Amino acid sequence: MLLHLYRPAAVPDGLVLKQVAFDDLTGWRKDRQSQTLEAFGKSCARFETLPEKRSLGAKGVAGTVGDWRQSCLAAKTIPRGDDPAARLFFETRFTPYQAHNRDDPTGMFTGYYEPSLRGSLVKSGPFQTPLYARPDDLITVELKNFRADMRGRRIAGRLDGSRLVPYPERKQIIAGAMADQAKPLVWVDDNVSAFFLHIQGSGRVALAGGGEMRVGYAATNGQPYMAIGRELIRRGVMTKKTVSLQTIRAWLKENPAAAPGVMNMNKSFVFFRELIGDGPIGAQGVALTQERSMAVDRKYIPLGVPIWLEATAPAQKADRPDQKLHRLLVAQDTGGAIRGPVRGDIFWGYGDRAEQIAGRMKHAGRYFLLLPKTIAQRIEATGEKINAD
Repeated sequence: MLLHLYRPAAVPDGLVLKQVAFDDLTGWRKDRQSQTLEAFGKSCARFETLPEKRSLGAKGVAGTVGDWRQSCLAAKTIPRGDDPAARLFFETRFTPYQAHNRDDPTGMFTGYYEPSLRGSLVKSGPFQTPLYARPDDLITVELKNFRADMRGRRIAGRLDGSRLVPYPERKQIIAGAMADQAKPLVWVDDNVSAFFLHIQGSGRVALAGGGEMRVGYAATNGQPYMAIGRELIRRGVMTKKTVSLQTIRAWLKENPAAAPGVMNMNKSFVFFRELIGDGPIGAQGVALTQERSMAVDRKYIPLGVPIWLEATAPAQKADRPDQKLHRLLVAQDTGGAIRGPVRGDIFWGYGDRAEQIAGRMKHAGRYFLLLPKTIAQRIEATGEKINAD
């Protein structure tokens, strides 16, 4: 079999895709591809709203929307829950490409989940921490509209006269800097849980008066994201081996005086919206699927692309050994900390199991993009090899 190196144009830091065979995907025949097919169907529904000639990814790394039309139509004919049929569908319609960061195929994989909080629609009693709706004066700028090589990047700010200036950072917003612009969506009883909700991007709030509100990402203040675990490691509070969502949460709870200062080192601040219906909703605008959706850096990886992952994941209980994670997922979300050609964040769903696994997942791995055969045929027919430098 001929192997082709596909180097998309104008992709910084060197995304390289190496064609492989399905037989090269470890554990491929043991996976439940029918579960991924359902997630892929949601992405197809999104593709149906886009123009045929719309390119997917930086310089069309995943071709155009038109390249996906026939595969999306064929996906609708596969019986639900039929793993062999779903597996054959992907083998027949797609070609796998291993992603590299230049010459390195290895990257970091983490997890996220949908947390549960307690809250109230009015500020009262223990409910003193607001989850803000998107402010009226927040302006988000898609940089691809100004420079093609900035696709997948955006900034946020507000107008000061005729100038766009940076939006206030977390510390300033919490201190009330945006009280006139940002309206509370709901009030929760725990500032630490609210902090982690900002990181996860969506969650469920059990309301004091009964009922439940689902909230999801609406916008960010555009300030840089910082993983506060790094600061706790720098201080000697924990090590790279012991740092996790669980250990960070425990330290913040045990040190209430120091906790706000540490949390404010992460200048990024998320604004929320109420979610109605299925959720949570990823950056592609579709409902995420538990253990089958992944957040990626869309500067490199287009949303909607199926991705075969080979990594490991923590067991639910911390004293158990890690487990192999060989699984087909779909790129359907993004995240402030997800940066690079080989980097992913797996959505583990809702509940204690999801939190335990996602909170401790920080494992090396590799992944393979499944691209429609129409793209592979063009590469093979033309010898297409596009220099990224």
